[in-house]
Amino acid sequence: HEVTWAEYKLFMRMYQVFKSLQAQGIRPVTADRQVDAITVPTPLYEPSHTFAFGDDPRQPAVTMTQYAAKQYTKWLSSLLSHQYRLPAEAEWEYACRAGSQTAYSFGDDPQELEEYAYFADNAPDGPQRVGQLKPNAFGLHDMHGNVWEWVVDGYSEEGFPAAAQGQVLSLLEAIHWPDAAYPRTVRGGGWEDYPDRLRSAVRMASNDDEWKSEDPNFPLSPWWFTSDPARGVGFRLVRSANPLPAEAIERFWNEEDSEVLLDVQQRLEEGRAALGLAVPELVEQIKQLP
Repeated sequence: HEVTWAEYKLFMRMYQVFKSLQAQGIRPVTADRQVDAITVPTPLYEPSHTFAFGDDPRQPAVTMTQYAAKQYTKWLSSLLSHQYRLPAEAEWEYACRAGSQTAYSFGDDPQELEEYAYFADNAPDGPQRVGQLKPNAFGLHDMHGNVWEWVVDGYSEEGFPAAAQGQVLSLLEAIHWPDAAYPRTVRGGGWEDYPDRLRSAVRMASNDDEWKSEDPNFPLSPWWFTSDPARGVGFRLVRSANPLPAEAIERFWNEEDSEVLLDVQQRLEEGRAALGLAVPELVEQIKQLP
């Protein structure tokens, strides 16, 4: 299922942890460790945007940018010594379809959606707790509906390369790597959408200008969106059966767009973000958080 608020709020709390470690001179981010560093944002400036539809621990976390979602996967991977990442768009669709070739993973009849998905007909008050409805044939919950989900790909009208060309490609070849801050791709449909938007093949492009239109900060936050439809966008994790080489996994974790990186750097210089190292030793400190 999608990453929940219970899980994502631990990452959000790393701001205080990293600031405390920095003040004490513990595990400083030296030049040779920059590649391993994680950036985390300040506490939410206006929580009512992000938590407009609740922050129940079992609800999917929402409104984070793709950059923030990737930083979360890097943080979790470093803590637990396993590789977690966003799915490629081709992987996401494969997982959603679960062997099907129909409109939905369970068939073509939208009348059956209520058994598998939260959407406009049965979730009028926002995202619902994860994992409550039927899973697909792969055992995955909420692939249709509840919240849209980030994939690592940039958005193109043609879709991911394997779909556009009808070829069999490797994982890295099948990704449309982002070449700009936006548009990037989300999949799966959300709680406000109707059945035609929940089909396995449906895609949506991100739009930073629109999705941050109510952000009072300057520069606009590289970690958070404020405006619909972003309040219905979250993500889920992938762990590869076999670990990827270092150079490959770093492409999933790190940001290459200079505009996003400039915004992050400015926030760090102004003290409106924190930089730290997520090492396994940090787990004990996290357990001690109030």
